[in-house]
Amino acid sequence: MHKGSCLCGAITFEVEGELSGPDACHCSMCRKHSGHVFASTDAPKSAVTIHGEDAVTWHQSSEKVRRGFCSICGSSLFWDPIFRDWIGIAMGALDTPSKTHLAVHIFVADKGDYYDICDGVKQYEGAPSR
Repeated sequence: MHKGSCLCGAITFEVEGELSGPDACHCSMCRKHSGHVFASTDAPKSAVTIHGEDAVTWHQSSEKVRRGFCSICGSSLFWDPIFRDWIGIAMGALDTPSKTHLAVHIFVADKGDYYDICDGVKQYEGAPSR
């Protein structure tokens, strides 16, 4: 069981099971949503329990995706592909050690010009095929 929360604690969540290797998304929408790179792990929606759901605000950022953040403190928490059975959870919102490591950088063609990616982790210009 992994636990996490927003900055103010109005939203807490649990994820059952092991976490998948997170991706670091460098697309402009994820950078604007998170303030930098959005690192997230994907979990089955059925494995995620959210407490304080009334404080989650969902922004429909595209036809297929909505992004969840705390309406009180503004913490970026979730990336939800509406028509899928999984949800992306912000690695920075996890309270406990994740016992995982960054697996991939995606949308690096759209990354900010103010940083370099030098960690040796696999990079994709866009999205890898799933």
